[in-house]
Amino acid sequence: MAFPEYDNYDGLGLAELVRTRQVRATEIVDAAIARIEAANPALNAVVHKMYDSARAAAGGPLPDGPFAAVPFLLKDLHTTCAGEPTSAGNRLLRDRRMPHDSEIVRRFRAAGVVILGKTNTPEFGLTPFTESETLGVAKNPWDPTRTPGGSSGGSGAAVGARMVPIAGASDGGGSIRIPASCCGVFGLKPTRGRTPLGPDHGELWRGFAIENVISRSVRDSAAMLDAIAGPDVGAPYHAPAAAEPFLTSAGTDPRRLRIAFTSQPFLGHSVHPDCEKALASTVDLLRRLGHDLVERAPEIDRDSCGVAFLTVLTAETRADIEWTARISDRKPSRHDFELGTYVVGLLGRSQSATDYVNAVRVLQTAGRRIAKFFEDVDVLLTPTLAAPPVKIGALKTAGGRLTFLKAIAACDAGWLLNALRAIPALASKTFDFSPYTPMFNVTGQPAMSVPLYWNDEGVPIGSHFVGRFGEEATLFRLAGQLERAQPWASRRPDARP
Repeated sequence: MAFPEYDNYDGLGLAELVRTRQVRATEIVDAAIARIEAANPALNAVVHKMYDSARAAAGGPLPDGPFAAVPFLLKDLHTTCAGEPTSAGNRLLRDRRMPHDSEIVRRFRAAGVVILGKTNTPEFGLTPFTESETLGVAKNPWDPTRTPGGSSGGSGAAVGARMVPIAGASDGGGSIRIPASCCGVFGLKPTRGRTPLGPDHGELWRGFAIENVISRSVRDSAAMLDAIAGPDVGAPYHAPAAAEPFLTSAGTDPRRLRIAFTSQPFLGHSVHPDCEKALASTVDLLRRLGHDLVERAPEIDRDSCGVAFLTVLTAETRADIEWTARISDRKPSRHDFELGTYVVGLLGRSQSATDYVNAVRVLQTAGRRIAKFFEDVDVLLTPTLAAPPVKIGALKTAGGRLTFLKAIAACDAGWLLNALRAIPALASKTFDFSPYTPMFNVTGQPAMSVPLYWNDEGVPIGSHFVGRFGEEATLFRLAGQLERAQPWASRRPDARP
C-alpha cells in the first residue's frame, strides 16, 4: 500500500505532510481507499463510495484549509452532496440524487477535506445502534459481534478502524457521543446552533440535533469546529461566538475546574459495573490533574422527561415519513419504512398539537433546572453509556412484541398504541442503554465522550463530560489535558486492516 504510515497521523498531521510536500495528496487518498477496501467488508461502515471524485479532488488544486487533502467520510443523513444520494437509511431515498451541497458540506470542503463516501446510519437516525435494513448492519472494530453505536455508527466504526482520521456525524440524542464511546474515539456535540443546517433545515428535532464530527484526536475536532461553526443564511438562532479558536483551547490546559460526577441514570434504570469502573478511573485521573470533584447530579424527572422526549421524537418521525413519501410521489406505507420507524410514526400521528407543545414545555422546564445546576459547577461527568457496546441485535424488538407491532402497522392503528399508553411504556425501556446523553440535546449544552477506559474484554467505554451552554472551549481544554495525560491514539482495534 502506498504510504503505509497513513494511520499513524491524525487529520492535521496528514495535512501538514501534504503542505510540506513530504507526501502527495493522491498518496494519502489512495491509502485511505486501501484502508476502506480492506476493513469495510467486515464492518460495513462505508455504504456509498465516491472514490472517483475523491481522486480527482486530490489531483487538483487543494483548498487552503487546515485539512487540505485529508480523507473524510460523511454520515448518510442530512448532509447532502450535489449529484450523490443521501439515503437516511431509507429504501425510498437510497438512490435519490441530491440537487445541491448542504451548507455544512460546503464548509467541510472549504476546510480542505477530500470526501471518499458516506457512512452507515439507522433509518432517520432513530436508534443508538446501526442495524439498517436498507444499508445493512454496521459492526464495531474492537469486536465485530458488537454494535458501534448509533446513529453515527458508521462514522464511529470508520474512525475507530483507522479508515479515516475524522468523519462527519450528527447528534440528536447522543448520536455522536454513543459511537465515540463504543468505538474508542473522541466525539463532541456542540452547543445548539453552533453549526449550520441550511439550506434545507432551520432546526432538526426541535433543536435537539446538531452536526459535527467524530475524530481520533481532540485537536482535529477542535480545528474542524473552528472551520464549520457559525450561522448560515436564514438560521433561526445561533450559538454565542467563541472568545478564541477552539484549536487554541484544545492546546491549553484548563484552570482548576469544579467537576460534578454521578453514575445515576437520568432516564434509564441501571448501570453496568464496567461503566462504574470507568467513571471511578476518570474521577481519579481528574483529581490527579488537580481538579475539584464533587459527587452530585441535577434533578431530572425520569418519567416525565422520557415521555416528553419521545413525544417530540414520534412527531418528528412522522414528519420525516410524510416528507419522504411526498418527495417520492406516494402515500406513506408500512412497506416503504422499517417496522420500528413506521410504528413510531404512527404514534406521532396519534398525538395532538397540544401533546407536542406540552412535551416541549416539560423539556424546557427541565432544561432550566439543569442550567441552574451548572451555576455551581463547571463541568458534569457521567458514563457516556449505561453498558459497554452490546452485542448486535440485543436492542432490537423481538418475540411477541414484534408480532404485535406488525399487526399495529398493518392496520395503521396508531390510535390503539395511544390508547394503550405506548409512549410511557416505550420511555421506560428506550433509554436503558443511553440514559445520560439525551437530556443535553434538550438543553443544547455542549457535551463530549472521551475514550479513557477499556474493560477486561478489550472494548472501549467512554467518559461523558457536559459543559455550560456556549462553553465548548472549557470542554476542549479539558479534553486536551486528558489526552496528554492519558493518550489513546496508540490503541488500535484488532479488527484494523
